[in-house]
Amino acid sequence: MLIREQTENWEILNLSEFAAKSRLSRGREYEEDECEVRTCFQRDRDRIIHSKAFRRLKSKTQVFIAPQGDHFRTRLTHTLEVAQIARTVARALRLNEDLTEAIALGHDLGHTPFGHGGEQALNEVMEGGFRHNYQSLRIVEKLEHGKGLNLTWEVRDGILNHTGSGKPATLEGQVVRICDRIAYINHDIDDAIRGGIITKEEIPWNCLKVLGSRHSERINSMVKDLIQCSLGEKTIKMSNEIKGAMDKLRDFLFERVYIGSRAKWEETKAKEMLKTLYYYFLEHYHELPGEYNSGDEPAVQVCDYVAGMTDRYAISRFMNIFVPSGFRQY
Repeated sequence: MLIREQTENWEILNLSEFAAKSRLSRGREYEEDECEVRTCFQRDRDRIIHSKAFRRLKSKTQVFIAPQGDHFRTRLTHTLEVAQIARTVARALRLNEDLTEAIALGHDLGHTPFGHGGEQALNEVMEGGFRHNYQSLRIVEKLEHGKGLNLTWEVRDGILNHTGSGKPATLEGQVVRICDRIAYINHDIDDAIRGGIITKEEIPWNCLKVLGSRHSERINSMVKDLIQCSLGEKTIKMSNEIKGAMDKLRDFLFERVYIGSRAKWEETKAKEMLKTLYYYFLEHYHELPGEYNSGDEPAVQVCDYVAGMTDRYAISRFMNIFVPSGFRQY
């Protein structure tokens, strides 16, 4: 018996009745031979980790644009924190950890440079709008390697529905959706304090009373509640008390950090930079790298190119195109 088959049998015998089983996956868009060692969800996780889009996340903004310090989160460290929290929950609930990890690692592949500011910029210029979850799906279905990664249906569903109005079809996808929020609420508070945007004393006391005063305590409270409320259930959920406190913290972040704070002072300039790059390449379409010749409309291909840029690369392209070479030393 192959190692993969042993793992598939173990899943059938040991995972929750509500867990996704790799042997029962709805499969890939294009049929391919199975691996002798890894299950289909393990292969998806590995394909995501080895993708170029995943590597670019290390140089994409989470909240702070070009922060002065080594300990602020990037889109990559955010992704890793989501994966860690989600795997903890999945293991406790006896769900499929490999599927959970694959969704978590792939959920933000389509994020733009400069965080949600970059997403807003492309949403304003693109006909039909722009959403990073749809772009993440586009990357794994079409753009990476010029043909996509041919991931399983369950992973693609979880990536698409980690945010927005849709609900993931699997409990593993639902876990990632909630753990994404748990991760960013807590690490964005941590980064905002580190950056001097807020102080610990300004965090709503009624939320701290419920969740805990320290970063680790708050995550632990949310994770334990999520596990306790979801054990043996067909859906992933939190208690009203913990979810209410978490939502209040999120509202606090929008009020004090995400909108109008010093963390966002550079965001308007970053947005205009991306819009300028978008319009430039729309007029100079021939300058796009060949890998972005997807056969779609020029506007879509330009959007793919700009959305895929890292912060550093977007700044470099802008400087090379619009700033005279003699001025760049100043």
